[in-house]
Amino acid sequence: MTTAIEAVTRLVLRERQSRDRGWWDEMRACYAADSMVDISWITGSGADFVQQTIDTSKNGVWGRHRLSPPAVRVHGDRAWAELPIAIEFRIDVDGVEADLISYARSQYRCRLDEGEWRIVRFETIYERDTLAPSVPGTRLDVRLDEFTGYRRAYRCLAWYLHRDGKSVGPNLPGDDQPNTAARVYDEIRAWLGTPEEMK
Repeated sequence: MTTAIEAVTRLVLRERQSRDRGWWDEMRACYAADSMVDISWITGSGADFVQQTIDTSKNGVWGRHRLSPPAVRVHGDRAWAELPIAIEFRIDVDGVEADLISYARSQYRCRLDEGEWRIVRFETIYERDTLAPSVPGTRLDVRLDEFTGYRRAYRCLAWYLHRDGKSVGPNLPGDDQPNTAARVYDEIRAWLGTPEEMK
């Protein structure tokens, strides 16, 4: 018999796999009707997130995710999964092929919905990122001042998304501002209603 922890683990891994493979119906089925997504490039419903991901991926899936095992906590019909990820982009920087990697921890709030676990909220705590040429011997001609004003936890990602026409706010949860990460954890624990010993 599948335990709740196993079911939630499968849910969040399936959501990321279906997103990276372009299996949109499977991705859509992972989200509850009242779900909310709040990450670097979108704040909206789960349905909006799937549709905008489809739109962004018209010329191939945009960004892929390297996953680590999730940590899952269950309390009644609610669950929280923290999924460490590396978001990998192969991008063009003024004619030079480059690799951008954003390291983060995805936070999934999940709920038992008519016998199935579904995601009700998805947000991310950003850790750090890197940007480097993909091919040895090539060089990125990027000025240091282009990164001025971007947060250390996601400066390369924000720089790239802005170049791509997407807006990224300065107040995302990140390890460079520990209070922002602590706020997310406090909100999740309050929502989950975990016993004191689980905190």
